Amino acid sequence: MATDALRQASARSDAEIALIANRMRHDIIEMLGAAGSGHPGGSLSATDIMATLFYSGLFAADPADPENLERDRFVLSKGHAAPALYALLVQLGYIPHDEILTLRQVGSRLQGHPDRHACPGVEVCTGSLGQGLSVGAGMALGLRLDAERDGEDPRRVFVLLGDGEMQEGENWEAAMFAGNQALDNLVAIVDLNNLQIDGHVTDVNNIEPVADKFRTFGWETFEADGHDIASVRAAFEAAVACEGKPACIVATTIKGKGVSFMEDQVSWHGNAPSPEQTATALAEIDAAYEALLAAQKEA
Repeated sequence: MATDALRQASARSDAEIALIANRMRHDIIEMLGAAGSGHPGGSLSATDIMATLFYSGLFAADPADPENLERDRFVLSKGHAAPALYALLVQLGYIPHDEILTLRQVGSRLQGHPDRHACPGVEVCTGSLGQGLSVGAGMALGLRLDAERDGEDPRRVFVLLGDGEMQEGENWEAAMFAGNQALDNLVAIVDLNNLQIDGHVTDVNNIEPVADKFRTFGWETFEADGHDIASVRAAFEAAVACEGKPACIVATTIKGKGVSFMEDQVSWHGNAPSPEQTATALAEIDAAYEALLAAQKEA
């Protein structure tokens, strides 16, 4: 199946994507509760972004053939948000739902950070923060060279970055390289939730103005509400339409989004919920799911 056909195969409406994102949140909490360890805050903040990307009709994925050469590439640079990626892979059909309960167990394909050699649908082993954009830029250049050789349009590369990891200097070397190479098949997304393990990013080591910095390095830059599906979709549509330069989407988000007692709380960066907290969180997420269904029926 050609790249464009793969992209359209998973296209869903904004309302359908909202339901998918909700189920991803459910699975994130379920797997972290079972594991007793992991990173809920940054996984939950990235959920709407990831669901929109993969179900917008803009991303080519093939669960039947994870190594399909026509696929686009997704790099989860903030590798500690692996639960969000695994929840997405369940929705896409790369892995069975029951497998989420093996998160972080010895021998599981679902390790604490994504393992390309173990889990289908994972493009890069990530976890050492600050490296994903460099890897993605290299991928984008390689795919462009392949496309030029074959007389085709290049496959796209999307890199999801945490705002805390943007303090790593390698990101800005990669941004400079991608701008100079005019990698217009590369899209970076910054999950701007303003929290890292030590506190607010603006207090620990302020990275603002993020959008202006990328523009200075020769990128086209867009801003979005990272929890508004329509806003995120519009940003992705604009980003992939860019010609002659890479694109960056700065998505404003809330750490722990979807679980009220976790939202904007640094304590939920890397702590799993207790059994009681897991039950409370799942009930809240399920109630939100029912509300989404009801709203769709009324629309």
